[in-house]
Amino acid sequence: MVYKRMTKSSAEAVLDGDITGWRRILPFLGPAFIAAVAYIDPGNFATNITAGSQYGYLLLWVIAFSNLMAVLIQSLSAKLGIATGKNLPEVSREHFSKKTSIFLWIQAELVIIATDLAEFIGAALGLYLLFNIPMLPAALITAVGSFAILELQRRGFRAFEAGISGMVLIVVLAFAFQTFLAQPNWGEATMGMFTPRFEGVDSILLATGILGATVMPHAIYLHSSLTQNRIVGRNDKEKKWIFRFEFIDIIIAMIIAGAINMSMLIIAAAVFHTQGVVVEDLDIAYSGLKEALGPMAAVSFGLGLLIAGLASSSVGTLAGDVVMQGFIRKKIPLYLRRAVTMLPPLVIIASGVNATYALVLSQVILSFGIAFALVPLVLFTSKRDIMGSLVNHRITTILGWIVVVIVVTLNVYLLWQTIFA
Repeated sequence: MVYKRMTKSSAEAVLDGDITGWRRILPFLGPAFIAAVAYIDPGNFATNITAGSQYGYLLLWVIAFSNLMAVLIQSLSAKLGIATGKNLPEVSREHFSKKTSIFLWIQAELVIIATDLAEFIGAALGLYLLFNIPMLPAALITAVGSFAILELQRRGFRAFEAGISGMVLIVVLAFAFQTFLAQPNWGEATMGMFTPRFEGVDSILLATGILGATVMPHAIYLHSSLTQNRIVGRNDKEKKWIFRFEFIDIIIAMIIAGAINMSMLIIAAAVFHTQGVVVEDLDIAYSGLKEALGPMAAVSFGLGLLIAGLASSSVGTLAGDVVMQGFIRKKIPLYLRRAVTMLPPLVIIASGVNATYALVLSQVILSFGIAFALVPLVLFTSKRDIMGSLVNHRITTILGWIVVVIVVTLNVYLLWQTIFA
């Protein structure tokens, strides 16, 4: 990984009290923004737009609730890295049996493959919508773009963080512009955000898909790696300060990611649901936005899809490197991993499978991997012999287990409905 310890400079100057005021947070910004990219990948486009077009503002509360869960989850992951100097897969390998570690590695790799499928197809679809490039050539162009983003790592973690943050900013501006044009009913949107309810089985299934698209297992593994050696606390007091600054980083990044996800659903509700149109394909969403709001709205949608796919694909590749190295102490070059993980999306695209259907299916697969990342995370961060002074407060542990129960319950229900309904 490129995240190596910073030299005495801005970070240690902050900890030593040499830098004061709002500038104190600057050296600690970055890791959460990289993890947050996983929360706005193309899978979110598919689930949020389908939910908004079919149920209007009804499921906005699911995104809000998922985002709160994400804040808790990512803070635990970041804290584990700060406290131990190790990432979640490494800690798991030390405390679980070899067979358990291998199982956790295999399921984590499957989750990352599903993630990469969504990201790769999404970016290729963005190129297709914007430039009318056939999907297979678009996928090959996407491959080149993803390699270019990974190349930023050679320039250091700050360059990589700046590149990813810039891409997130483009997605923010794209959806802010579409939201402005859509002129949503903010009263209904507010009610949808703060009134938990469902309308039938299909809405519950969509809610599970939204959860799977918002709380990403690979982001849980990755965040602990991003913080484990980036800024090393010399004592318990410094570790607590580092975590406080990192928590601010998490809050800012998750607010941005949540706002993007909500805007997707709000736009779909304002443009499609009001006309009684259910949109399940992103190319139809693109055409619908062009017809209802004009070509610039459609272009901003396609651009957001393309940028989100490219950014999240590089983050997924980093996560794959972390889980392999952590669980089984094996490592392969990032470029080789990127080349291998491109094969399933290329095969699916070449076979002509509906891209949006593949995106939604990938999110369902992702939702099943959340528990395998969450349970060890809550378990380890609750143990003082592992975490030291950064061990969870009792209420934090309780909230963590509540999240686990909710996720597992939703997944069992989804499996039941998929098999027997």
